[in-house]
Amino acid sequence: MTQVDFDRYTSAVQAGRLLRVVNFHNTAAGAADGLRRHLVQLRRDFVIAGRAELDDLFQTGEWHGDRPPVLAVFYEGYANHAAVAAPILAELDITAWFFIPTVFIDVPLADQEAFADAHSIDLVEEERGAERLALTWDEVAELAQRHVIAAHTGTHEQITEIRTDEDLEREIFGPFRRILAATGQPPAATAFLGGSGLGDAPLVDAAVREAGYPYVFSNSRLQRLTSVPRLVPAPIGNPR
Repeated sequence: MTQVDFDRYTSAVQAGRLLRVVNFHNTAAGAADGLRRHLVQLRRDFVIAGRAELDDLFQTGEWHGDRPPVLAVFYEGYANHAAVAAPILAELDITAWFFIPTVFIDVPLADQEAFADAHSIDLVEEERGAERLALTWDEVAELAQRHVIAAHTGTHEQITEIRTDEDLEREIFGPFRRILAATGQPPAATAFLGGSGLGDAPLVDAAVREAGYPYVFSNSRLQRLTSVPRLVPAPIGNPR
């Protein structure tokens, strides 16, 4: 990036014309202090946006906050999102986005570690042998009272591996219905392992639109399906 590009990018962020997305994954207890420090810094320098603020940005193309906007996004549906991250978010009065791989939530407790290892859901040593690794649906419903719930496919799958009607049901349609049933609200978005966006797989594009997801989060952009996006986000870290 040239100095001119960097200066333009910095000015755009400060003016609220670019939307930052900060991605969190495993929030094990051993990382709680670091997570709190990170979130305190985000809250100091940015306005941490929820669904209403994001909708307004897309509808108006304008940001009226006194600091630039940012989304705090938690991926993979770890049990520690409820046990560790949620209390810190409540303490700091932050609304976050939780992307849930819905099949992981339904895996029997004894099989969750093997499922995580087989589906690129990273674990840390302190979690090995834990009784439970995934959120429960009751915890997802409780998170939904304050936070934004979205889908991360069913099995934490890459967009290029979703090819059949069975795949579409498991990774696109099923997660939409499962989150709606658990929370009483349709998922606010979906995202794919590796951070692919719409335009990479026509079959999946059509299914995402048919299911009714309002947004797709990817590595390089945040796409709204009901209108032409007006913002180009700059994520920090990749969905994985």
